[in-house]
Amino acid sequence: MARDIKYSENFFRSLNALTGISMRKIQAYAKENNPFNILEHPMVVEPNEKQLEKINKLNEFISSYNLLKMEEEENRIKFRSPNDAGKYFLSLLGGMKDKERFMVAFLDNSNSIIETRTISEGGINMAVVYPRDILKIAIANDCTSMILAHNHPGGSTNPSREDKFLTQKIVDIFHPLDIKVLDHIIV
Repeated sequence: MARDIKYSENFFRSLNALTGISMRKIQAYAKENNPFNILEHPMVVEPNEKQLEKINKLNEFISSYNLLKMEEEENRIKFRSPNDAGKYFLSLLGGMKDKERFMVAFLDNSNSIIETRTISEGGINMAVVYPRDILKIAIANDCTSMILAHNHPGGSTNPSREDKFLTQKIVDIFHPLDIKVLDHIIV
């Protein structure tokens, strides 16, 4: 119940800040009515013209956001197997023969991609990777896991000693943060 009151108060303050309708009017209406009526049926609080215009813009934003979120959910790439991840990174890195690129897919708890980022680009046989760069992006994305990938322009898919060392270093850094490194794919 205390949580509901907190969220209600946040909703009221936000509605006040975004529309200009007084807190007193919002709270008075919400005592006996559903506060969502203010957005869904704005005339219940008798807004002036400017407030009504702001409510309409806010409703447009909420509608657009909900539609875009639904569309995004339908189009999100989700890894169901290592093979899926391999195909994904092969499509991104398979044709890259000019230099080594190191990429990371940051994943949510359903293994859907939040963001994929090129972390480093190097020469024909090496790309310098700084784990702190990966850490910054992982934290910003609130990811729960990640998949590392890089290409070998020479064509070998065998991990080098440096590849193994880097992978273990990243696993060790992220383990205490409960962020799993699911795989390191070499294309």
